[in-house]
Amino acid sequence: MAEANCSRKLVVEICNAKNLMPKDGQGTASAYVIVDFDGQRRRTKTKFRDLNPQWDETLEFLVQDPESMVSEILEINVYNDKKTGKRTTFLGKVKISGSTFVKSGSELLVYYPLEKRSVFSQIKGEIGLKVSYVDEAGTAEPEKAAAEEKKPDDAAVAPSEQKTDDAAAPPVATEEKAPEKEEEKKADESNKEAADQKPAEPPKYEKTEEDSTAATPPAEVENPPVAHTEKAMQPKEKTDTEKLPDLGVSDLELRSLAGDRGRSAYDLVDRMPFLYVRVVKAKGANCEGESSAYAKLVIGTHSVRTKSKSDKDWDQVFAFDKEGLNCTSMEVSVLVEKKDGENTTETSIGTVSFDLQEVPKRVPPDSPLAPQWYTLEGSPGTDVMLAVWIGTQADEAFQEAWQSDSGGLIPETRAKVYLSPKLWYLRLTVIQTQDLQLGSGPEAKPKGPPELYVKAQLGAQVFKTARMSVGSTIPTWNEDLLFVAAEPFEQFLVMTVEDVTNRQPVGQAKVHVPSLDRRTDDRTEPKSRWFNLVGDEKQPRYAGRIHVRACLEGGYHVLDEAANVTSDVRATSKQLAKPPIGLLEVGIRGAANLLPVKSNDGTRGGTADAYVVAKYGPKWVRTRTILDRFNPRWNEQYTWDVYDPCTVLTIGVFDNGMYKKDDEGKAGRDVRMGKIRVRLSTLDTNRVYTNSYSLMVVLPGGSKRMGEIEIAVRFSCSSWLNLIQAYGSPILPRMHYVRPLGPAQQDILRHTAMRIVTARLARSEPALGQEVVQFMLDSDTHVWSMRRSKANWFRLLGWLSRAATLARWLDGIRSWVHPPTTILMHVFLVAIILCPHLILPTVFMYVFFIIVLRLRYRRRALLNVDARLSYADAISADELDEEFDSFPTTKSIDQVRQRYDRLRILAGRAQALLGDVAAQGERLEALFNWRDPRATGLFVVFCLLASLVFYAVPFRAFVLGWGFYYLRHPRFRGDMPSLPLTFFRRLPSLSDQIL
Repeated sequence: MAEANCSRKLVVEICNAKNLMPKDGQGTASAYVIVDFDGQRRRTKTKFRDLNPQWDETLEFLVQDPESMVSEILEINVYNDKKTGKRTTFLGKVKISGSTFVKSGSELLVYYPLEKRSVFSQIKGEIGLKVSYVDEAGTAEPEKAAAEEKKPDDAAVAPSEQKTDDAAAPPVATEEKAPEKEEEKKADESNKEAADQKPAEPPKYEKTEEDSTAATPPAEVENPPVAHTEKAMQPKEKTDTEKLPDLGVSDLELRSLAGDRGRSAYDLVDRMPFLYVRVVKAKGANCEGESSAYAKLVIGTHSVRTKSKSDKDWDQVFAFDKEGLNCTSMEVSVLVEKKDGENTTETSIGTVSFDLQEVPKRVPPDSPLAPQWYTLEGSPGTDVMLAVWIGTQADEAFQEAWQSDSGGLIPETRAKVYLSPKLWYLRLTVIQTQDLQLGSGPEAKPKGPPELYVKAQLGAQVFKTARMSVGSTIPTWNEDLLFVAAEPFEQFLVMTVEDVTNRQPVGQAKVHVPSLDRRTDDRTEPKSRWFNLVGDEKQPRYAGRIHVRACLEGGYHVLDEAANVTSDVRATSKQLAKPPIGLLEVGIRGAANLLPVKSNDGTRGGTADAYVVAKYGPKWVRTRTILDRFNPRWNEQYTWDVYDPCTVLTIGVFDNGMYKKDDEGKAGRDVRMGKIRVRLSTLDTNRVYTNSYSLMVVLPGGSKRMGEIEIAVRFSCSSWLNLIQAYGSPILPRMHYVRPLGPAQQDILRHTAMRIVTARLARSEPALGQEVVQFMLDSDTHVWSMRRSKANWFRLLGWLSRAATLARWLDGIRSWVHPPTTILMHVFLVAIILCPHLILPTVFMYVFFIIVLRLRYRRRALLNVDARLSYADAISADELDEEFDSFPTTKSIDQVRQRYDRLRILAGRAQALLGDVAAQGERLEALFNWRDPRATGLFVVFCLLASLVFYAVPFRAFVLGWGFYYLRHPRFRGDMPSLPLTFFRRLPSLSDQIL
C-alpha cells in the first residue's frame, strides 16, 4: 500500500566501478553494492574477481514525501563478498544529497570517488551512477482513503520489514554460514519484490521541467529582505518548493532565497518603525452606483491616494516611515469621482480619523492584523474596511506596500533579487566534410585549389576553424570550438562551410541545441553525427555533409567574473553539486555623507537616490532606492549559501537614474558611487563584523570619495571539518584540470559569459542596468590602464622588497655591523654542522614562532578597496582620460601619438629588463656548450678538482669552512667583486647576435 500513497519513484542505476581496492587476499575483489534511501534497502548482484565490475542494474525506491526529498540522503556502500574471500570487507561509500536529483531524462553518468568509512580505511576507486526520479500519475482519493483504513495492518507488518532490512546489511566476519545463506536469500527476495513492483510497460514521461521553462526569461525573485522566525517561514518555504518547476531554480538556491536559517531575529540591522495602513474596501448607500471611488490618506504634509475603482475594492497597503511623520493624527477619506462629459467632479463621502499614538504595534511572527469596518464621519451609512498598525521592515506586507521613502509603487525603486542565467560550455568538434559540391554556384569562378574553413555561430558568438586546402584527401580538421550557452538555450547552432578561394559559402547545417548530449567528465565521449549541408535557403540543394561531435559540458565552471574576485566555483551540472559548508549573512545598514550626483529640478545643488547591489554566486540582491537622502538607511538583510570559503562578496552603491524618464520617454543611467569586496576566508566564523567603509570611485575627472557605507557581515559554519577540508580541495571542478582551457581561450569565454549575464539581467523587470552589472563583474580589467600597470608593478616590487630586506640583513651580519649577532650566527652554524638533523625542525619551529607572534598584529576589521594601493590618487588627468577612452580610440591624432610615445618608453624599459634576465640564463648555458672554449675549459678543470677535493674532504667540513669564510671580518675582505661573480659576468650571451 505504500506504493499507492506515493507519486514519485527514485531510480538509481548502478553502472560500474573502477580501480577498486583488492580485498580478497588474492589481488582481486568480488564487489556488490547496497543502496539505502529513506529506510529502504536494495542490493545488486556480486561480480566475482573483478576490480572493474560492470553491474548495469537499476534499483527503484519509493519517495514517501516528494517535498522533503531534497533533504534526504542516498547512501551507496560497496562491499567485497565474503564467499570468495576471507571475510566481507568494506570497499567504499558514497553519499548523495537529494537536492542533486534530476528528473528522468536529464540524468547523466557521474563517477563519484569512493569515500572512507574511517580514518584508517584503505579505499580507492570510483563508482559510476545515474540517479533520477520519476513522477507518476496521482492516485485517486478512494485509494488514499483505503490506504488510511489499512494503516493498522501496515503497522503490524512494519517490524517484519524492518527485520528484513536489517538482515540485508553486510555481515561481519564472525557470522556463521547459516545466517549468511539466510541473508542472501532475503536480499534476493528483496530484489525480486523490487522487480515485481516495476510496471510492465514504462510510462511515457512528459517533457521535463527544465525544457518546459526553456522559453521563459531569466528567473527573477522578489525577495523580502526580512528574516522571520523559522516557525513563520515554514508555510512560505513549502509554497516556494511547490513552485520550484515554474521558477527554474535549484532547491539550494531557493532555500537561500528563503532568508532565514534558524536565526530567530533580523539581528544584523536596526529595526525601522513604519506606519502601515491597509485600505481594503468601502460599502454603503453613498458608494453604490457605477461611479469610481478612491481612498485618500492624509498625515500632516503627507498625502496619498489609492487607485480609483468602481467596485470600491482597493486592498492596498501603505507604509510610512515613522521618523518622517510630522503629525500625530491620520485622516482617511473616501471620495467619489463623477464624470460629466470631459469634466470630472470629486465628492467626499466622509472621513475617519486615527490618533497615531493609539495605533497598536505588531512584530512578526504575530499574525497579520485583521482589518475592521469604520463608519465614516458625515456619512452614517457608509463604512470603510481598513487596518492600521505600527510595524518594522520585517513585516511581510512591506515588500508589496506603497513605501514613503522609495517613491511609492515605482518598480525601479523596489527591492529585488535576481538570478544569473545558468551557463554551460558548448563544445563543438569539427571532424571532417564529405561530398562537397564546390564551384556549383552560378557565380563560382575557380581560382586555384579551394581553401575551406568551418564557421560556427551560436547567437552572437562566431568562431572559425583553421583553413584547409582541398586536394586528393578529404578535408579533416579535428578542431574544438567552445561556446557559452545560457539557459534557456538558443534554438540552433549554425555551422557553415565557406570557400575562401571563391568567397562564397558552400553550405550550412543547423543543430538543435536543447537536444545535445550533456556530460559531466571526460570518461564518456559524445557520439559523432553527420549533418547534411544545404546550399541556399531560398532554393535548398544538397551541398555535401559534415561530420561533427557536439555536447554541453557540465563538468566545467563557467567564469563570468574576474578570476581573482570570483564568488562561485561550482560545476554547471546539478549532479556534481555539493552541500553548502556555511551560510553568509549580510546586513546592509545604511550610508553616510553621500555626495550629490544629479541636480534636482535646478532648485537645489543636487540630490542622491542611492541603492545597493550585492553579488555572491548566481544570486544578486538589490535594495530599495531611498530617494533624495544623503544619509539613507536601508536596514535590509540577505543570506547566501557558501560552498567555498576562498570566494569574494562584492557590494556596490549606485545612484538610481532609471526611474526618471526624459522628454523622449527614455530612462536614464545609473551612476556608480563605489564598491567594496569582502573575502570570506578573512572572516572568523560565527562572528559579526559591523564597520563603515569609504566609497571610492575613479571618474574621468579623478578619484573621488563618494561617502561611506555601513554593513554587517557574518559567516556561519556548523562543521569545522568541512571548512578545513575545503582548503585541500581543488579550486575548480575536475574538468578544468583533465581538459584544461588555454589562458587566451578562457579569457574570451569569460568576457562572452559577462556579456550574456549583462544582457539577461538587463531584460529583467525592473532591469539591472548594463553599467551596474559591468561594474560589479569588473568587465574592464583587460583594458589597458596606466594606473593599474603602476599598481601591479609596485605590487611586484613590494614582494621583491622582502627578499631585498633579507639580503640586507645577511649582508649586515656578514659585515659585522652588530658583532654579537655575527658571533651568534657562527655558533648557530657550528651547531647545524654538528647536528644536521636539527635543521628542518629548527626552521619550522622558527617559522611557527614568527607567525604566532604576528597574530597579535592581525587586523580585525575587514579590508576595503585601497585607494593608495590602486594608485587612484597619484595619476594624471591624461592617464585617466586614456583609461576611460573607448576601444577603438576616439581621440585626436596628436593625443594618440603622445600616448603611444609614452607607452614606447615604458615598453623600452621592459624590453631591456627582459634582455638582462635572458642574458643571465644564456651565460649559465654557455658553461656547458663550449661557446667560450677557454671559459668552459676552466670550468671543466674546476669540476675535476672539486670532485677530488670533495672525495677527500667531508661535506660538513666544507660547509663549515665556507660559512666561516663567508662571515669573515671586513678587514679580511677586499673591495673588488668576488672571483666567481667576475668569471660569470665574463661569460658570453646571445645579446651580440640580435640585430
